[in-house]
Amino acid sequence: MKLSSWILAIRPKTLPAAIAPVAIGTAMAFGDGLFHLPSALMALSAALCIQIGTNLANDYFDFKKGADTADRKGPTRVTQAGLIKPQVVLAAAIIFFALAALSSIYLVHRAGVWILLVAVTSIISGIFYTAGPRPLGYLGLGDIFVLVFFGPVAVGGTYFTQGLEINWAVIVAGLAPGFLSMAILAVNNLRDIDTDRRAGKLTLAVRFGRSFAMSEYLFCIIAATLIPFAVFLITRDHQGIAIASLIGFCAIPCVKAAFTHLDGAGLNRVLGDTGRLLLIYSVLFSLGWVLCSR
Repeated sequence: MKLSSWILAIRPKTLPAAIAPVAIGTAMAFGDGLFHLPSALMALSAALCIQIGTNLANDYFDFKKGADTADRKGPTRVTQAGLIKPQVVLAAAIIFFALAALSSIYLVHRAGVWILLVAVTSIISGIFYTAGPRPLGYLGLGDIFVLVFFGPVAVGGTYFTQGLEINWAVIVAGLAPGFLSMAILAVNNLRDIDTDRRAGKLTLAVRFGRSFAMSEYLFCIIAATLIPFAVFLITRDHQGIAIASLIGFCAIPCVKAAFTHLDGAGLNRVLGDTGRLLLIYSVLFSLGWVLCSR
């Protein structure tokens, strides 16, 4: 098994969805004088392990359920392509979920039962996103899962493990990475709409069509750009976070491409570019929060 196959399996373009909310939660804790380095590192470790574990589980279960076939337009899936044996991919997924649980032990010890609840539900949701008789992704619930767990839950959990407190500004700030992660999923589902329909994977794109998926993508981008202003209305402080809304202008080519490209290669580029937008947003918001703290 080549290293390149494992890199394909972990899907690096999706990892900003795990990194960005932890960065934002950490920056907000730092700006509020609550930064705690060990908690930040463990939160990042847990988030990355859950994301990678979910990606590996998806690779395995989508192949088993017939969603990943030779007709797919997306990047190569290692199980379907025969690059890594199915049982090895499943074992790797279990290992990463176990590593996420280990990272969470310290966080639970520090922050208590609420973080235990967050850790358990996050890991279970990652597993059953594509596993089980009624997986979330196959019922059209994946978008809500991504919005909640890669948004307010991840940002709020990161902040809480460091400061041992929470506030509405943090929860609302978490909606932006949630919406941008949801935009990534919308592009993914738009690209895979035909193969998902044949496999009975009832994503929102399959349920409501291409136009809905395109509109969902646009809505998520617009919603994310408005979040900094909503946070400012709550805090009346940290004006610098408004700079993060500039990603709306950066996203214009992505939106145009999402509305005009039907080919897999074009939508794959949109997916990667949206992941980069998420990272850029997290950096700009974090800098704006920290540099404009009182």
